[in-house]
Amino acid sequence: MSLHIIIDGYNFLHTTEMYGIPVAADLQEMREELLDSLVEYKKFKPHKITVVFDGTNAPFFSTKQSSHKGIGVRYSHKGELADDVIKRMAAHERSRAIVVTSDNDIARSANASDASVLGSDEFAEKMKQALFFGDHETGDDFSDDGWVPTTKKKGPGKRLPKKKRKTAKKAKKL
Repeated sequence: MSLHIIIDGYNFLHTTEMYGIPVAADLQEMREELLDSLVEYKKFKPHKITVVFDGTNAPFFSTKQSSHKGIGVRYSHKGELADDVIKRMAAHERSRAIVVTSDNDIARSANASDASVLGSDEFAEKMKQALFFGDHETGDDFSDDGWVPTTKKKGPGKRLPKKKRKTAKKAKKL
């Protein structure tokens, strides 16, 4: 099952400002820097990525749906919010989607559509790790076969709910 990462563009840009990712003075430059960093990220993690922006701040010459070096770019129509576009996309993609946003309304709607939600700050951290470490796995030194040597008692007592386990499994792929 391939993942489709749907990013709330302006929400993500404002979050990354706080995390020290270089920010340009011009909104168009900020969008281009975001898209270029996503292109670099996609080299290591080849998931389908779509960034959704509000159409009111769209460049004059842009179309409502385009692509930037393999990254999908969508602008909302006049009088429509990017939030509505993201909600529709999440409802269409359902469990294949990971919605990257810090907006609670979008997160609730995506969860209701069976899509997973990842906070903008979490995804920014995942992007930094992927770009820093390249295609090497980060974190643990164990193989991906699922077995970890331990003497701890196993069982469902400390198991996360199914929805959170599915989200964590998808987030691990990022």
